Amino acid sequence: MGNLLKVLPMAVVMVAGPQIVSAILLATSARPLRDSAAFIAGATLATTIGVTAAYLLSSTTAASGRGARSDAIDYGIILLLLILVVVVFRQRRDTRPPKWMSELQTATRTFSFNLGFLLFLLMPGDIVTMMAVGAYVAHHGSPWWHTVPFIFLTTLLVGVPVVVLLILGKRANIILPKVRDWIDTNSWIVNEIVIGFFLVMTISGLENG
Repeated sequence: MGNLLKVLPMAVVMVAGPQIVSAILLATSARPLRDSAAFIAGATLATTIGVTAAYLLSSTTAASGRGARSDAIDYGIILLLLILVVVVFRQRRDTRPPKWMSELQTATRTFSFNLGFLLFLLMPGDIVTMMAVGAYVAHHGSPWWHTVPFIFLTTLLVGVPVVVLLILGKRANIILPKVRDWIDTNSWIVNEIVIGFFLVMTISGLENG
């Protein structure tokens, strides 16, 4: 259960960036509930696929041998996290919105679903995060369902903008853009802190093992 709690903060890394910015834009679009629901569904499916694939691959590797191979998985996780640190740092000043973001205000249900799916499945930062989480849970002998809270928290964070809309109504159209601007500027700092925490936990587990 301890391993489950250690990977939960990585859900923040999954969401912070274009992912949550897109969720905010959809929550302030012409059809916020419909489009946000489709976006959240796509994000959840992508996260489930990515983490499960990493978990199964790591489980197979761990089952094929111990000792040196076991240490190799630990070092592989550490390498993934270090790569993620670099990726987040290099993207810290790239706050220009992609061209497709201009389409979010008039997005269709299909577009919203595909966007959520592709953003979470193909973004380099999310790929590395899902690989690290799946490998970590598998390598420590935890069952697959220990990844479910991570997936659920990722989904919950993606859904925050539409929840804010439901609670605040029209006032959300004033608050959410301000939140979006703050995220554009500061999300990389939050990500680095979370990744650093997970990195320390992984190194500590390697030393204790």
